[in-house]
Amino acid sequence: MALSIVIVNWNSKNFLRECLHSIRETHTNDNTQIIVVDGGSFDGCGEMIAREFPEVCFVQSHENCGFGRCNNLGFSHATGDTLLLLNPDTVVAEGAINRLIQTLESHHDAGLVGAHLLNSDGTLQWFGIHHLPTPLNCALDSDRIRRRWWAKHGPADDGPAVPVEAVSGACILMKSDTFRRVGGFDPKFFMYGEDMDLCFNVTQLGLKVYYAPEARVTHHGGGSSKNEFSKFSTIMIREALWCYMRKNHGVVTALIYRVTMGVSAVLRLLTLGVLSAFSGLGTRGPKWVSIKKWWAVLCWSFGAESWAREKFIGYKNAPKSISPTMEISP
Repeated sequence: MALSIVIVNWNSKNFLRECLHSIRETHTNDNTQIIVVDGGSFDGCGEMIAREFPEVCFVQSHENCGFGRCNNLGFSHATGDTLLLLNPDTVVAEGAINRLIQTLESHHDAGLVGAHLLNSDGTLQWFGIHHLPTPLNCALDSDRIRRRWWAKHGPADDGPAVPVEAVSGACILMKSDTFRRVGGFDPKFFMYGEDMDLCFNVTQLGLKVYYAPEARVTHHGGGSSKNEFSKFSTIMIREALWCYMRKNHGVVTALIYRVTMGVSAVLRLLTLGVLSAFSGLGTRGPKWVSIKKWWAVLCWSFGAESWAREKFIGYKNAPKSISPTMEISP
């Protein structure tokens, strides 16, 4: 089986080097094609690839057009009948790629397979599998709820592959024909949310999303520090989910999502305020990060962060294409 691996880089040259080394060391199939797309970061990854990984096909996008569209561009160069979409900040363990392929081949109803994602310290990443987004589960989402779900319902680490609603886009394996049938990643999404949309679209074909516990992949970027705050990421995640709701469930559901996120932000800020009154609040630490995060979400819910929409392609005008080469020069 011919395999094409597509990796989108953006200012991640050192992570990318480690990722490519892990593929080279753990997967030696001669029928494997590796494609790296740099999303306009020009961080020197092209020179690094030419020097250290001459077998890799490198594609340079001259603009940062978003994660999904860069993956689509990489796919337009793919020749394999199976497609692995991999983040640059991942490290694949021995046998992980083969286990993903075996899962896809052994389940006739499999449309997409996700991996068992680990943090840099080897602990489980709670968002490796999850439910498809709804206004309610987005408003209630928290690390505590995810941990509790894993403790009660999570698949065994060494157990068989199981069907789930959605998996993280950090590592996704699927048939190239399936990716083509759903139109690739929807270019409406600039970043975040495109993996949920892909999982949803696959299920609309009557196929299932599977999680392969034995296919282990370390995802460095997934374990972000609780002591750091990124307003950009916080807002872009909500904007992406708003786009997902509007596209797949309609304007009313998208508006409900915005309102419920605002209510959730108010309740969480009130709770954090009460806790701070008893324990004190410095200008650093997880509690302060949470306050800044939920204040940003509250402002977004009132439409005060409209800059984020400029990062997304216009909802009605975005082209549905798996080969956006008319706007990206490789």
